[in-house]
Amino acid sequence: MAQLNPEILAVLSAIDEAQIPPLHTLSAAEARQAFLKLRAAVAEPTQISEVTDSTVPVAGREVPVRIYRPNTQPDLPVLVWLHGGGWVLGDLESADLVCRDLCHYSGFVVVSVDYRLAPESVFPAAFDDSYGVTRWVYDNASSLGIDPQKIAIGGDSAGGNLAAAIAIAARDQQLPLCAQLLVYPVIQADLDNASFRENADGYFLTKPMMAWFWDQYVPDKTQRNDIRVAPINANLRGLPPAIVLTVEYDPLRDEGIAYANAMLAQGVNVHPIHVSDTIHGYFGMDIECGKSERIDTAHLLRELLQ
Repeated sequence: MAQLNPEILAVLSAIDEAQIPPLHTLSAAEARQAFLKLRAAVAEPTQISEVTDSTVPVAGREVPVRIYRPNTQPDLPVLVWLHGGGWVLGDLESADLVCRDLCHYSGFVVVSVDYRLAPESVFPAAFDDSYGVTRWVYDNASSLGIDPQKIAIGGDSAGGNLAAAIAIAARDQQLPLCAQLLVYPVIQADLDNASFRENADGYFLTKPMMAWFWDQYVPDKTQRNDIRVAPINANLRGLPPAIVLTVEYDPLRDEGIAYANAMLAQGVNVHPIHVSDTIHGYFGMDIECGKSERIDTAHLLRELLQ
């Protein structure tokens, strides 16, 4: 194993100094407040041509979204982005840093989705909201100024889980997607593989925390093999090209690698990226190594469409 990046060591030290109780020992509301304390202000947010907050009608509900436009050109590609946070934490604000950089450096419109959170809304609420917004983007491509044949889906952690599941549903329902961006995604409810044993504690996301997230989002354990929460159980043939980012010091490392390999074995064009000196969550942090990864990933996403 490589040693941790010095920036990450500083982040872990700051988390320890904050003396926030383990999230899995709190209620969902308390965990959200603790999560806010961990979210430092962004030093210099990337400036975007246009940022608009709106809502999308999905099955009688209004799902909040934030739409980022890199410029005023028509027929742009679009990335529907689903934030992480274990299906319990996160919102449009927590995803803002990532969405700004992905928009600016890829040239894609980015639609960030504020899907319903658990435990107030359990599975399949987050999936339904996220798929509904993706369908809305396709159906309203003309008014949004985007190309309906250039819609990508992406997310980090729990958002990566939703993105992977939506790519499968979109294929099955003839909704064309051009790419998947899966950043250290949750792939299945297996908390006993090597990466969970090696990284059970001490690297921000812990094994007890991940178990707690699963209990909030899918409390009925008989549903945890459903392909909408365990996409690795699905037929993966015919899925759009995928970028799959995994990191070494992450309980989710092995399931992300397994999913990339499963897609490759079933003929999907996969671009695996593995970073050996960092932790879960770094992609969304306002630190140099996170910024660099967001830029590189945005460029790769753009290259997939060429």
